[in-house]
Amino acid sequence: MSGLILHEYAQSGNCYKIRLTAAHLGIPIERREYDIMKGETRSAAFLDGVSANGRIPVLQIGDDYLAESNAACFYLADGSSLIPADRYDRADMLHWMFWEQYNHEPNVATLRFWRFFIGEAGLNEAQRSQIPAKEAAGNAALALMDAHLARTPFFIGDRLTLADIALYAYTHFADDGGFDLGDFPNIVAWLGRVSALPGHISIDA
Repeated sequence: MSGLILHEYAQSGNCYKIRLTAAHLGIPIERREYDIMKGETRSAAFLDGVSANGRIPVLQIGDDYLAESNAACFYLADGSSLIPADRYDRADMLHWMFWEQYNHEPNVATLRFWRFFIGEAGLNEAQRSQIPAKEAAGNAALALMDAHLARTPFFIGDRLTLADIALYAYTHFADDGGFDLGDFPNIVAWLGRVSALPGHISIDA
């Protein structure tokens, strides 16, 4: 697999997922950085040449541009052990990846961005008014994960899949958003298992 370019903001968990998937598979990826705090993904060059949606990450595959982090992870991992061979397990992996983007990321990741990158003083009134609901929804998502991980070492049985990578990215930074991972011991144990696996890299790698 060659000719891959990741258009990213390195501190984004969604971008990190793709790099982490590639690291576990030994796939080299060229990286191009955009500062979202300066609006660089809203430039004409980005909108016309990379993604009209104006968002990162985007995985460039030759002359094609694939948006959405979990889709890019799936592209990289297709045919590998990160995607279960069993039909039900494969669908269950996708279930957790869809759930991550719908229930987890909008709450856990958004509060990390607001509190860690912007700071509450920099939020507008509409954003501040959403904080209690996002805290409640984020804690509910973490509680669901914790209950699941009480029964299984990884999200799909006893081995790492894309479900774990998708959920690891923002969960391991949940404290930055004001969530207390100490309330979720099974998540903490799972984070340790994931980070101890060969091929694992940190977000700063």
